[in-house]
Amino acid sequence: MDPLSRLLGGIRAEGSVLTHAVMPAPWTIRFADRAPLTMITVMRGGGILLLPEGQPRTLGAGDTALVREPDEFRFVSGDFAADPDDHRAALPTEYEISCFTGDSECTAEELTGIHWGSEADATALLVGAYRTSSRRHDRLLRALPPVLVIHENMDTCAWFESAAASAVDQSAGSQAMMDRLLDWSLVCTLRTWFEQAGPDAPTWFRGLSDPIVAPALHAIDTTLGAPWTVASLAAESQVSRALFAKRFAAVMGQPPLTYLTAARMDEAEELLTDTDLTVAQIAKSVGYADPFGFSAAFKRHRGLSPTAYRTAAA
Repeated sequence: MDPLSRLLGGIRAEGSVLTHAVMPAPWTIRFADRAPLTMITVMRGGGILLLPEGQPRTLGAGDTALVREPDEFRFVSGDFAADPDDHRAALPTEYEISCFTGDSECTAEELTGIHWGSEADATALLVGAYRTSSRRHDRLLRALPPVLVIHENMDTCAWFESAAASAVDQSAGSQAMMDRLLDWSLVCTLRTWFEQAGPDAPTWFRGLSDPIVAPALHAIDTTLGAPWTVASLAAESQVSRALFAKRFAAVMGQPPLTYLTAARMDEAEELLTDTDLTVAQIAKSVGYADPFGFSAAFKRHRGLSPTAYRTAAA
């Protein structure tokens, strides 16, 4: 499993509220969840995304924005100027979307949860929010910018809107279907951004496209607990030890064994917080012959012993 799949694999929507707002202008929406990650897909129309910090971002039909913002933020109709400091008084009545509670107050016609409108000239949004539930989620969020925007094919948007409407119409299994639709859209958006990010993408993602580094990354992620050395990783890439070490450091920004240790510590964090495995079992699974060597390495990198870390996380 590649690093991106590892990060995305544990992210699931459970009992999500996928809010569909249809709004004739003028309007302002306040996102009050303070969610670690909010996804906004514009099906029709458009508007301006206003964050507490950073430049306003214009979203049009087909755009999906992921907002990594713990504070409240706003989305306003496009007929208003984008400078919130100069034009806050000019903003129209503010409505609130709260995906975690299911409360939505976007228009007089808006219903709790998902509402399907037919106004031809209105802006239509699909909004979902994610909580984080593991260390893996936190690592994914750290890899993202405060806001990213991806433009999707309009046929894809039409299919997504139709599929969500179908899920609402079917009482049996509708919640599970909405959760999976939200997961699908999130994974597609993130994968597209990582592919388009270029130098802004994390080093581990850039390494996946390097012919020398990628085989070693795959080997590490597939068998993290193997007794890897620089020589054995170079053999996976079918190059000399010297060439491999130089190329890995140039692409990844750190030596191979430094990356390996960090990957093992990240995995150990998850096992300590998300499982009941003993420290000895975790040590073996991440490549340490005895729990004492693992405990010393973990404390050196995380500042706490594995047992103390588990207690603090709990």
